[in-house]
Amino acid sequence: MEHSFESASRSARNGTLTGLLLLSLAITLTVISGKLLALEALWPSYADMMENLHHPAAWWRWVVGDISEVAFYKHEFASIGLLAGAGLGWWANHTGQRWQGFAICYGTGLWPWVVTSSLLGLGLGNLIWGWTLSATEWQPTFVAFVSLPAATVLLFGRGWRIAVTGAVMGALLVTPLCLLIVKYVCTPLALPVVIGNVSGMAIGSVIGFLVCKGFPVLVRPAPRLAEPKPTPACTPDHGIRWTLRRILADFSEAPFFGNEWASLGLVLGALLALLLNPASPFYGSGWLPQLLAAQTLASALGVLIWRRQWIARGWYPTYIPVVSVAPAAILVHGGSWTVIALSALLGALLAPPLAVAISQRLPPYMHGYIGNVVSMAVSTLLILPVIGLVVGGH
Repeated sequence: MEHSFESASRSARNGTLTGLLLLSLAITLTVISGKLLALEALWPSYADMMENLHHPAAWWRWVVGDISEVAFYKHEFASIGLLAGAGLGWWANHTGQRWQGFAICYGTGLWPWVVTSSLLGLGLGNLIWGWTLSATEWQPTFVAFVSLPAATVLLFGRGWRIAVTGAVMGALLVTPLCLLIVKYVCTPLALPVVIGNVSGMAIGSVIGFLVCKGFPVLVRPAPRLAEPKPTPACTPDHGIRWTLRRILADFSEAPFFGNEWASLGLVLGALLALLLNPASPFYGSGWLPQLLAAQTLASALGVLIWRRQWIARGWYPTYIPVVSVAPAAILVHGGSWTVIALSALLGALLAPPLAVAISQRLPPYMHGYIGNVVSMAVSTLLILPVIGLVVGGH
């Protein structure tokens, strides 16, 4: 009797993520069907925010929206969902819950410090460089949230010294470099701005890690107090359930979370934004359903194509086209199924192995994410013209 109860309980827990995945899929399909798009707008649009950036409410929307801009959603609901889901994922990992999913922040237990440094860098970046924004000029103020601050914590460890160092370097190095590259390289050459974003992240991070190497006092870790170690998730079997979970987790890899709960909060927040006003998320393009389809397909193809690498290495950067090639292709060439399929397939084939090849050649005092963002830039630069030739774009 007791054994039967334990088995039933275990099955219920194991089915939690599967049920939530199916719920998310059902909501997505409902939205794509177009039935919800006929609702009256219940939330200000992206254009409303841009036209009223001098108002505190619109400024708040911009800054909070930066948290989810790495996935191209650029909406406060998606951002809040991402942070809420990540908090749940961290608590589940910290307390050893079986339903925690992939251990957040790769099982390091550093999520509180990662998100603290990232938020500090984001806030500083907006305070210092927010003056560059206008109703007609978008700026990549989000970049400090998904780059050097988090990578600094993951590379050197916990503590206020490291978190603040990463945040300051992100605001003073990464953000202005992205601003400059977007304005003086991407705009004149008509390149997708994602190329400028990730190029600035890479260059700024290289400079930042060189500074840390030259002045190690900046990243001296704090003394560690005795505390329970985070409990890792169960050993994966790399079956169907693992594949579905991995696809979902890829949506939150860019901010270094890599957890299903964080991804689920991100996607559900974006869908809520779409429900309230289709002209609000994804820069008001109305193409959020197409974006979600392209991102899901890109991750699915990457996980399936590079499954052996996942098994051999334990982690593989299949998330790269999710936050670079696929979204950029839709913004440039539209949301047709041809664009969705080509961007997902070509991005999944090229971007992950290129990233690994670059990351393996980095010195040990630099975080491997630099290879990932360089791969984003190169892959986007190479793949988008190919898609343009096929669909007849420019």
